[in-house]
Amino acid sequence: MGAYHDDLHDAAEPDGRALRLGIGGPVGSGKTALVAALCRSLGPSLRLGVVTNDIYTTEDADFLRRAGVIDPERIQAVQTGCCPHTAIRDDIAANIDAVETLEERFGPLDLVIVESGGDNLTATFSRGLADRQIFVLDVSGGDKVPRKGGPGVTTADLLVINKTDLAPMVGADLTVMSRDAAAVREGRPVLFTSIREDRSAHMVAQWVTDMVDVWRHEHGVAHHHGLSAHGASTHGASTHGASARRVPEGVSLDDLSADGISIDGVIVDGISADGLSADGISVDGVAADGISAGGVSPERKEHEEHEEQPSRPVTAP
Repeated sequence: MGAYHDDLHDAAEPDGRALRLGIGGPVGSGKTALVAALCRSLGPSLRLGVVTNDIYTTEDADFLRRAGVIDPERIQAVQTGCCPHTAIRDDIAANIDAVETLEERFGPLDLVIVESGGDNLTATFSRGLADRQIFVLDVSGGDKVPRKGGPGVTTADLLVINKTDLAPMVGADLTVMSRDAAAVREGRPVLFTSIREDRSAHMVAQWVTDMVDVWRHEHGVAHHHGLSAHGASTHGASTHGASARRVPEGVSLDDLSADGISIDGVIVDGISADGLSADGISVDGVAADGISAGGVSPERKEHEEHEEQPSRPVTAP
């Protein structure tokens, strides 16, 4: 028997649907913590759904619901009743049903995350279920694990090595892990993180954001982002006849995006100045609450220039 398993399923048709991201890895490596972190980071700007896998329980789904990182209704729990890799690679029907349920109930979505149950180094997702895959290791198994290889380690689109804060306590050499991971992955990306210390997993979130953008470009999926750096959403908002959303205090027009807003008028720094009624935004050219149709008033502009700008996610090297 060969070391790698054949994929029994064809890749799912894109059809303008969400990117499906599989997250796998051994028991206790931090998969569910990573899902929670991605929901924190990406929830304000992307329309998300999550599918969890456990053999006999709904433990991971329950954890995410208690964490409050995503609307509980957007989480589907699959009880596999079998080895986790079977449900994500061989018989993927239950997971496909869960993904399609989320897309039908809450679509259109930007991203659906499918978390596998804890498995071994051979666990991979069928391309019939996941378009991109992240495999999560942690340092507590020792620095020898990456060089042991296995399809999960070598072929995943991204390898994440978690719990770097524990490396000194377990005697794991991160330099060795980095060297060995690079050797077996043949140029595929590797990221080191400690989700305990970075609860938003910024570098991983940036990678996922890039994958969503590529997916949209390749498959013609409508572009969508939230309204502001503070997470206010413009889902479905229109500048002509639809209700507008409040701009959070202290956010300048330069921070705002017109993505997801139908434009029926003049654009002023990324937002329409014609027909968008909300606190602090002009309506049909009439200034309101310090913002004019031509931009920001002098008093507001002076204030913004002294404001601390929001931090940006760090892009992985």
